Amino acid sequence: MHLPALGSAERRALSERGRRAIAEGAVGAIVLAGGMATRFGGVVKAAVPVLDGESFLALKAQDVAAAARTSGGRVPLFPMTSFATHEAVAALAAALSTDRCPIEPFPQGISLRLDRDGALFRDAQGAPSPYAPGHGDLPWALQRSGILGRFRRGGGRVLYMSNVDNLTATLDPAVIGAHLERGAEVTVEVAPKHPGDKGGAPARVDGVPQIVEGFRFPADFDQARIAVFNTNSFVFDAAALARDYELTWLAVEKEVDGRRAVQFEHLVGELTRFVSCAFLEVEREGDDARFQPIKTPDDLVSEVPLIAHALRARGVL
Repeated sequence: MHLPALGSAERRALSERGRRAIAEGAVGAIVLAGGMATRFGGVVKAAVPVLDGESFLALKAQDVAAAARTSGGRVPLFPMTSFATHEAVAALAAALSTDRCPIEPFPQGISLRLDRDGALFRDAQGAPSPYAPGHGDLPWALQRSGILGRFRRGGGRVLYMSNVDNLTATLDPAVIGAHLERGAEVTVEVAPKHPGDKGGAPARVDGVPQIVEGFRFPADFDQARIAVFNTNSFVFDAAALARDYELTWLAVEKEVDGRRAVQFEHLVGELTRFVSCAFLEVEREGDDARFQPIKTPDDLVSEVPLIAHALRARGVL
């Protein structure tokens, strides 16, 4: 399904359905905020100033608050942090939290890196080297924090998740409405693929539609045949996140202190193997753009004017 165009009757109908859900207190938002911005000097990325002195997390909070206000409801925001970012994000959250958008961070898990031979990897000081084992921690971390249970007991039914550095992945009532309309347990936002894009893509595996990471496709499969890819923005039924899943541990090599280290990670997109899913194609340019991540300082120069335009068009700024 393509997200209907702005101003169309179909878009208005989806928006109205989403606004009703927000007004009823059925909607919450999750922001993935566990990363250290190594390409920004190793700072907590959620706290990096982006636009008019406002940080990534502040702009996400403004968006969620705007959606709550225009819908006449209240939307809690739950940033998923890591051991490296939790303290800073919690301090930001305390300053940004409002009645319309209360913010409650929760930490994901922590693990230790290994050498290539399987021994414990130690840093330059001889200490074990910790890391956060991927955003596939989401269901477990939400459950362990108690947030998911409280959200559901309070009438929460739907959670919208996005990366903290993708500011145009806003809480659009039409996206919530599209998820409710399709009736799947998870809706994945996919965007047109540009040259050089990397990431998972929608595909059928044994007849089951799901997100498949690029490195998991058969070597002889031409991935260019799939015109869209996963933006890592999802709408989840909260009930689906209350279950346990046997996600695959993926080995990833990183350079740490000038040496190669191995860490094992879970990816949230693999949840689509286990639950019913739908795919929502979204735009990458213009007022309705929903995939403009900022990964490097150069992106601040090239992307921020476009992001600011989109956020002003949506009433976030």
